[in-house]
Amino acid sequence: MTDPRAQQAQRTRQTRRPRQPLFSVDDCERMPARQVHDLYRQYVSRAQVSLLGSFGFGQDLVDHAEGCWITLRDGRRILDFTGGIGVLNHGHNHPRLLAARRRFADRRVMEVHKNFLSPYVAALSHNLARLLPGDLSISYFPNSGAEAVEGAVKLAYKYHRGHRGTVLHSDISFHGKLLGAGSLTASPEVDFPYPGLPGTDHFAYDDPESFALALERHRTGDGGSDVYAVVLEPFSASSVRACSAEFLYEVRRLCTERDIVLIFDEVYTGWGRTGTLFHFMRHPGLLPDVLTTSKSFGGGKASISGYVAREPVFRAAYDNLADATLHSTTYYGFGEETATALEAVAVAVEDDYPARAVRIGERLGDGLADLAARHRALVSGTCGQGALHGLFLNDGNPALDRLLRLVPSSFVRDPRARRKLITAAVIASLYRDFGVLAYYGSNHGLPLIASPPLVAGETEVELFLQALDSVLEQGAGRLLARFAKDVLAQQVPVRGKEAREQAVAR
Repeated sequence: MTDPRAQQAQRTRQTRRPRQPLFSVDDCERMPARQVHDLYRQYVSRAQVSLLGSFGFGQDLVDHAEGCWITLRDGRRILDFTGGIGVLNHGHNHPRLLAARRRFADRRVMEVHKNFLSPYVAALSHNLARLLPGDLSISYFPNSGAEAVEGAVKLAYKYHRGHRGTVLHSDISFHGKLLGAGSLTASPEVDFPYPGLPGTDHFAYDDPESFALALERHRTGDGGSDVYAVVLEPFSASSVRACSAEFLYEVRRLCTERDIVLIFDEVYTGWGRTGTLFHFMRHPGLLPDVLTTSKSFGGGKASISGYVAREPVFRAAYDNLADATLHSTTYYGFGEETATALEAVAVAVEDDYPARAVRIGERLGDGLADLAARHRALVSGTCGQGALHGLFLNDGNPALDRLLRLVPSSFVRDPRARRKLITAAVIASLYRDFGVLAYYGSNHGLPLIASPPLVAGETEVELFLQALDSVLEQGAGRLLARFAKDVLAQQVPVRGKEAREQAVAR
């Protein structure tokens, strides 16, 4: 009789993949783009290759980056006007941050051990308390913005001892893509119905009446409230839209009146981006109960986030022996990350990043407004503050109808497909023709976003505006035709090569 274990071993040997050598760091530095694409398709995501391949930057590999500039392997220099989608207030590879990380490594400092208290965590928490208003003074440092948001919501729920069951968020929001943070994110970009937190409800962004009605929906029989937290972005980076001072003060008043924990999400807008250290700080006396931060908190070199809570809220929730580790993560306060954040915060303060953002914003805002006035057929408007501005494009050009025939039906069903295509065509031309990297927001009109590093100077801002002017001068029809011919027609499977060429020609 055959041994079943021997049969299983034989099947395993037959199905096991042939052994291949493991790649090294040196291999990565020499790896050609074609091989990177092939490996992505096999081991990461075929769809990512197709999506990024729709733009010129999906075909290129980066050699190095510094400040506002990315240098490709072929020697071309690219102006990065995305600011790393909020991560690069300090630009790429800021020398002070590199030095801080080298010093940490050279000293062989212990990275993480939960049995020892960390001077880096202590110092970073102290520095945030000194920089923030009021009694925002107790900090916790996980890795990502979504983790910070979820930690803040958990804190609010624990503050109320589980006696309340509702958390409110706005209808224009982006708080992350984890299950908890994602259930508070109201963005068309997240269109799959994942399970979420129980008891979520929403209100209209920057609408006091809608907020008051949301609170009334969750009034309890004894006249109290079932709402334990309100999560809000004072400035929505994904839509380039700010809450009014009147709305923010009213939200604060009502939350105080009902003992609701108010959470401001400034994951993107923190550390000077819109012209103040945090956006809410432009409003005197306004204070959230919890503030979340990430992205540029790590200076573009460290994966670190944080929430900072008002002292009474934190101490009521967690500051007792039984609950001291109720909320924790393995990489909380990771050594090199907190050391990097210490230096990143110091740079942002000492180099006055809020003032830099104001200077950038003055020229950027005026320049975009001028482009909107001179390209009315293509541009519907602009908005923004500091070094975070958006340009909204018209999607009524007939050329879009021809281009839509080339794309998958699943994409066409997206009600935002037309706006995505015209904005993508502008972004593709900026990169292909002028070496400028840009992106578009996920909420409220899909704006093309200008969000340069705060180390950008007048030269970089002028280069961006001149390039954008030249792109818009081409007009929607030409931009879309080139986008279809150079990109979509090469990648999207339709009725065969001849049919694609005929559709593009039409």
